[in-house]
Parts: sequence; structure tokens; C-alpha cells
Amino acid sequence: MSKKYFVSGIGTDVGKTIASAALVEALKADYWKPVQSGELENSDSMKIANLISNAQTKIHQETYRFKLPASPHLSANEEQVEIEMEKFKIPETDSNLIVEGAGGLLVPLSENKLIIDLIEMLKLPVILVARSYLGSINHTLLSIEAVKNRGIKLAGIVYSGSPNAETERIISVFSDVTIIGRLPEIETIDKEHILEASRALDLAAL
Repeated sequence: MSKKYFVSGIGTDVGKTIASAALVEALKADYWKPVQSGELENSDSMKIANLISNAQTKIHQETYRFKLPASPHLSANEEQVEIEMEKFKIPETDSNLIVEGAGGLLVPLSENKLIIDLIEMLKLPVILVARSYLGSINHTLLSIEAVKNRGIKLAGIVYSGSPNAETERIISVFSDVTIIGRLPEIETIDKEHILEASRALDLAAL
């Protein structure tokens, strides 16, 4: 039976796309980015395609693509488009699937819907990507709390960047989150390093 996960971050620029690439590689999974805001010439779908080594992965078309690199609701407004929840459909595939969100859980898609509403609608377990910085403990615990309050399954957490044992320890004290892996800071992001990062993930935890 295939496994499907929604990858979200505790914020922006925490290593979500790198973590998604590593998960795609490790699980030989398909990839889907529901909303792409900005960087259409170098989208997250394109980045994933260029970073993975396996030949099984299929990159599925985004549901929405916007030019403005901003919150999806603002990017959509700029193009006089309203993001409609019913248009989001999980791609049909027999393979594992990694779905990558935009930013964090409470990023607005419209005037009345957030990323977490999309996760809830799709009924997918969440893999949370966290990075250690001043304030990250608060952001991580708030994200975990938000997922649990919605009754969404939290599959686990992937830490990216420079390790911080105390940050990880105190987050574990206040939550029972499973650690799927720790991805080190990657200076050169290429296929070889993503393949190496994929081997650092504990797939048994999923």
C-alpha cells in the first residue's frame, strides 16, 4: 500500500524543499506541489526533478501557479484569481506521494482558508520540517499544537540545518513527535547530496 504525506514547515526557508527531495528520493515517491507562488522558471517541482536520482518518481502538475512570490492568497489576488478548495485533487498514483505545501501551516490560501485547511481536506498525515534558530522552539511547538488540534496525524519531524541538541530535547519534552531524520546543512545542493540526505532518514518511523 502506498504512503502519502503532506510536508509543511514551521516557517519559510526552513529547508522544506530539500527535505521533500530527500523524502521523494528515499520513498521513490511521486511529488505534487498544489500551489506555486513565484519562481515559475525555477519552481519547486523543477527543483525536485533536478535533485532526485531515481527513475520512478513522477512530478505531478501544480493546481495553481502564480507569478508573484508571496502568500498564495496575495499571489492569487494579484492575478484576479480565487483559490478554490474543490479544485485540489490528490493525484492518482499507485506510488508513494509527497505533497509539499507553501510556507507554514497557517499560510492563507484565500480570505477564509489556510494551508492547514487543505491538509485537513486531503486527509494526509503531516511531516513537519523544522530548523533551529532563535524562536524555533516556539514555532515548532505551535505547529505541532495546530496539527493536533485539527485531529490531523503528525507522522513526524525532520530537522534541517545545523543540529541543536537542546532544541530537539525540549521539543521532545513537550511533544511526543517522532524524529524521522536530521538533514545537515547542504552547501552544494545536487543529486549526490540529496541521495546522501535521503539515506539519513528513518523510513521505519513512517
